[in-house]
Amino acid sequence: MVEPPMKVSRGDLKDIERSIKTVREMGTKIRNSLESYSDNETHDIAWEVQAGVEALEVFGSRWTIEILAALYVAGERRFNELRHLLNGISSRTLSDKLRSCTESGLVERRVVDGPPVRVSYRLTEHGMVCGRLLGPLVAYMKIRNGAVEANV
Repeated sequence: MVEPPMKVSRGDLKDIERSIKTVREMGTKIRNSLESYSDNETHDIAWEVQAGVEALEVFGSRWTIEILAALYVAGERRFNELRHLLNGISSRTLSDKLRSCTESGLVERRVVDGPPVRVSYRLTEHGMVCGRLLGPLVAYMKIRNGAVEANV
C-alpha cells in the first residue's frame, strides 16, 4: 500500500465509486449477453474460462503490467527513461518485455532517423484501451487497499 494514502474529496471519492459501480454493472450486462449465446458445445464454460485466461495472460507476466502502467501514466518514453521509471528491472528484461508487448500489439516501437537515431516506446490504441479498461480495477483496488481515501 502507498504510504500515506492519497486524500481526495468526499465528492470525488463518491464519483469514483459510482463509476466503479457502473463498470461492474456493465461487466454483468456484457457477461449475461455473451452467456445467452453459449451453446454448451463450442462456447461452453471451458471456452469462457480460456477466453478470460487469454485476455488477462499478457498482464500476468512479471514486469509487463509495470511497463504498460508506466507508458499509460507517463506517456511515450525512451528505453533508458523507462528503465529509470521501473526500479529493479534489468536492461535485458526490459528489452525482452518490450519486444513481447510489441508483438502482442500493446506497445509501438518508434524509430526516428537522424543523428542520433532515437527509439521510443508508446502504447498503441489497443494498449490505451486496455489501460482505460484496467483503470476502474486499479481505482477499486486502491480504494479497497486504503491507498485512496476521503479527506476528513
